[in-house]
Amino acid sequence: MSGVGGRTDAGDPDGGHSTGVRADAALLGFARALRAAGVDASAERVHAYVRAVGELGPGMRADVYWAGRLTLCGGRDDLERYERVFAAYFGGDPTGGGTVAAAPRSRLRLIARDGPVPRSSARDENNQAPPAASLASSSEVLRHRDVAELDSAERDQLRRLLAAFALRGEVRRTARRRPSRRGEVDPHRTVRELLRRGGEPARLRRHARADRPRRVVLLVDVSGSMAPYADALLRFAHAAAHGGRTEVFTIGTRLTRVTRELSHRDPDLAMTALAAAVPDWRGGTRLGELLREFLNRWGQRGMARGAVVVVLSDGWERGDPELLGAQMRRLHRLAHRVIWANPRKARPGYAPLAAGMAAALPSVDAFVEGHSLAALERLAAVVRGAGPAPVEGADRA
Repeated sequence: MSGVGGRTDAGDPDGGHSTGVRADAALLGFARALRAAGVDASAERVHAYVRAVGELGPGMRADVYWAGRLTLCGGRDDLERYERVFAAYFGGDPTGGGTVAAAPRSRLRLIARDGPVPRSSARDENNQAPPAASLASSSEVLRHRDVAELDSAERDQLRRLLAAFALRGEVRRTARRRPSRRGEVDPHRTVRELLRRGGEPARLRRHARADRPRRVVLLVDVSGSMAPYADALLRFAHAAAHGGRTEVFTIGTRLTRVTRELSHRDPDLAMTALAAAVPDWRGGTRLGELLREFLNRWGQRGMARGAVVVVLSDGWERGDPELLGAQMRRLHRLAHRVIWANPRKARPGYAPLAAGMAAALPSVDAFVEGHSLAALERLAAVVRGAGPAPVEGADRA
């Protein structure tokens, strides 16, 4: 039997090795999905996870589940995210039923054979569910597929994975201070502790600067040219709205603030409310005018000041490109960082030749792709400052 941790079958070293490699790739993809959902799956934890599954083997899905839960989760906050990502990535509950603790009826095996399979063995395997590694492999392939090319079943799986996303802005130091074991001495708390003890010696109280994630502002293009990607991007925005200080607007022929509509925890309810609130689906694009409206009404008052602003658009502009360029320069002066995610960027031979995209690019700090789940994971890393993506092909002032 070949294990997920890279062990090979003695009777079939080549086949066992390739199976183990595929299984390891699937587990690493699962770890990346957990990171995108906000779980702190560090390299050490992932290594421990792969080794644990390697010892257990890919026999039961419950083994894969519990190995990850015990090695990848660092606290209670991670458990709910882990449950959601596991169900979406491996295609169901750990046991194929409603509970995790009960053992499944059959073991999930990854076996590589050269000769014919005995009838009894084939009959047993027909009653088995697909191995966890093979289910994960399909999710790993899905991560890199263009959203516009997915069928209905793949879109449903993508929606489940997007529901587990988390998006947090780059962390910044605040003026507020919090109690800490290390840091500067807090004179007020120290004096209060001495008074409480009646002047008896007491340990010094300390405090440190508190960290806080920056606000994230998402501007999602819902025009006709972005129709194949709008649903996935808005579901990404829905997950982001529950992960921290995030504001969401749709842009097309009008500017619509949809943060309230996306406050529903159920993604489908949120999409229904959003569809009723947005009047300009599949219309044209007036990026320059709408960006000016956003800055005049919201951004100048403080929403964009010091924030990470993400524009999710293909850059097609029906209005004046010079107006878009001027408003992008204005936005760049207000925001901490400006990121542009373009689904068309992943296409072979793409160049930012559209007038709107060319006008906006000099004021963009990071120009990234937005066509697939893996691209959105990279976008989330850029937003939190963990994955710098400099602008290519643009001269920054």
